[in-house]
Amino acid sequence: MDKNQKMQYSEKTLNDFNIIKRGTEEIIPEQDLLDKLEHSNKTKKPLKIKAGFDPTAPDLHLGHYVLLRKLKHFQDLGHEIYFLIGDFTGMIGDPTGRSQTRKRLTEEEVKENAKTYEKQVFKILDPEKTKIVFNSQWLKHMTFEEVLNLTAKYTVARMLERDDFKKRYESGESISIIEFMYPLIQGYDSVALESDVEIGGTDQKFNLLVGRDLQVQYGQKPQVIITLPLLVGLDGIRKMSKSYNNYIGINEDPYNIFAKIMSISDELMWNYFEILTDIPYEKLEEYKKEHPLEVKKILGIEIINNLYPKGIGEEAKEQWEKEKKAAKTSKLVLPPNTPVYKVPENIKEIPLAKVLLDAKIENSMSAIKKLFESGAIKLGDNLETIKQRDYILTFPGEYKLKIGKKKYLIVKN
Repeated sequence: MDKNQKMQYSEKTLNDFNIIKRGTEEIIPEQDLLDKLEHSNKTKKPLKIKAGFDPTAPDLHLGHYVLLRKLKHFQDLGHEIYFLIGDFTGMIGDPTGRSQTRKRLTEEEVKENAKTYEKQVFKILDPEKTKIVFNSQWLKHMTFEEVLNLTAKYTVARMLERDDFKKRYESGESISIIEFMYPLIQGYDSVALESDVEIGGTDQKFNLLVGRDLQVQYGQKPQVIITLPLLVGLDGIRKMSKSYNNYIGINEDPYNIFAKIMSISDELMWNYFEILTDIPYEKLEEYKKEHPLEVKKILGIEIINNLYPKGIGEEAKEQWEKEKKAAKTSKLVLPPNTPVYKVPENIKEIPLAKVLLDAKIENSMSAIKKLFESGAIKLGDNLETIKQRDYILTFPGEYKLKIGKKKYLIVKN
């Protein structure tokens, strides 16, 4: 933006724009967002900000947190937040990035997942200023004629411009008609809400632009599109996902969150700072002169304190440091909220392997056996390594266990 363009807007509009722009991938188009912000500031009329979530899994992770934080920025600036739960689209399944048709969820599965979403988003957003809406409110009641009118507004050729559809078509993989409907239905949500801005990941760009196009065809002002980068997971390679088991859940125990953050690479840490915190860039430049381990602790504290009451991040850090110190002296330090497995009082002896399986440390006895073989099971304050698969726990008594690097268990009756 040149100097003449900046002069068109108030200082507040420019400040708001800079807050919103941080950590974004694209704003389409930037000029429209500036115009909308300026008009909102002059008229004192808040913008309608929309973000959609398909309840395909019950838990949200830090990848979702990237988007929720951007909604929070808009909310703090006084705009209306529409947290849209795609209970209707969730039964279709988003085909984005799919090489084959995905399994459709049942209405019961979608409803159950949606319940947990509502609780989790309020860890970040203000519940009194957030409007949770379900797209079944308008999609379920559309007549067949209205659906046909909607399909008439987009062509198959335009749909095949979408990269994943194009690849599947060229390789002979099937694409169901219902998958073509997904971008149209998501786009129609923007029409139903008359949204001013829609936010989504970079993988959602096509769907978001469909919404913008449809708004014009329905006689509305087109929404601004804001795409956000996909957060890289703990492995430092793929996007954060429960499917890849490289995620940090926003509902996880603070200690676990801190420990996982401490496990990421030094390089990835700076990416997390930029898109998961509001720490000024000038401060980040100062941090780059400090020891990466200490800076990573600051990152862990910052993220946890944004998800939990202030001070919890510092407590998690202290516990993590205690455990690291204990590891050097081969002493066991149990983290807060260590799970407890209660053995029935009438049981006097029980195989340790059965306890680990019943406590869901692993999902199969073969996986439990591998833990024994690798020496991953440590028992008691002195962390005695247990390799005997037939090791028996006797009761009454209490046993403290460390399994691998991050799992702990107390067994007692």
